[in-house]
Amino acid sequence: NTICLTKGKNAFLSQHIGDLENLRTFDFFTSTIEHMKHILDIKPEMIAYDMHPDYLSTRYAHDQADTVMAIPVQHHHAHVAACMAENRVDGKVIGLAFDGTGYGTDGHIWGGEALIADEASFERAAHLAYVPMPGGEAAVKAPWRMGVSFLFDSMGDDFWDADLPLFKMIAKADIEVVVRMMVKRINSPLTSGMGRFFDGVAAILGIHNHVCFEGQAAMALENMAYPDRVFFEQDDIYPYQLPPDGELSISSRPIISAIVQDMQNGITTAQISTRFHGTLIHLFSALCDRIRLRTGLNRVALSGGVFQNVILLEGMTRTLTETGFEVYSHSRVPTNDGGISLGQAIIAAAKSRTL
Repeated sequence: NTICLTKGKNAFLSQHIGDLENLRTFDFFTSTIEHMKHILDIKPEMIAYDMHPDYLSTRYAHDQADTVMAIPVQHHHAHVAACMAENRVDGKVIGLAFDGTGYGTDGHIWGGEALIADEASFERAAHLAYVPMPGGEAAVKAPWRMGVSFLFDSMGDDFWDADLPLFKMIAKADIEVVVRMMVKRINSPLTSGMGRFFDGVAAILGIHNHVCFEGQAAMALENMAYPDRVFFEQDDIYPYQLPPDGELSISSRPIISAIVQDMQNGITTAQISTRFHGTLIHLFSALCDRIRLRTGLNRVALSGGVFQNVILLEGMTRTLTETGFEVYSHSRVPTNDGGISLGQAIIAAAKSRTL
């Protein structure tokens, strides 16, 4: 979490405050706001906040609604707007917002999003297909749960027949409980998160089943790839399917099935990670090209915590640039959630002009 105060044409971002998950951090959050208001001599007229109903920052915003205009902002729209603001881009762009968790307008967990966005509004152009997130937030610290989710989504009960390290490292009874949770939709919210996709693949490969912090498994998966091969040998990728006309959902099933087949054939984890990265670069570059044909938009903004992955960021930037896109990413403002307060401020200001 960070906060952003604006005055005139200037935006002032705070230091990193931390995840708002306990009273001590929330107290630091509120004291930081008061301190910045004082030293910058700013008396806010409106407050922007994330749409997630359970965030402490959302509750804080609701508490201020009697004195200032309160404007909800969708998480991934804020990511894209932050990238636009940093790069001084106005008007509509194609926004690729990749992260682990963000509350969507349909009540599901978003995170693998292709948006058509400007400062005031957005539409969802495509997204990773939803899969269950068994245990909710527990799956963040236990990537094996996402591994089981992607396997079950792709292969059904046949996934038990695969010879995978996951089955040697996690008790069968625990996996069976997770499968029952997903089938019965018990504490298994749907997610399209790209971060959860990385977690799931890392677990399937046996890299990490449990982690100490969010993104640890994804970082390990990135570190196993061969960057030069991702960039220069992109014919060696997994099959993928763009959504049919009129649909938004990008299925992970062909990719997961091919990864499992590679493992059965003795392909190394380094080769699989390389192919996985290359596939995502090809897939979303092709998606941007399709959106350009439909809309005429030629600018792409890359934002979200997954773009801390250098292979993905540089690969997407290179591939999109080579096909004629103008590509924007972050260099001064964090690409992860540390930057969304800027995007929230930009969006709230734009929306307020139409109220």
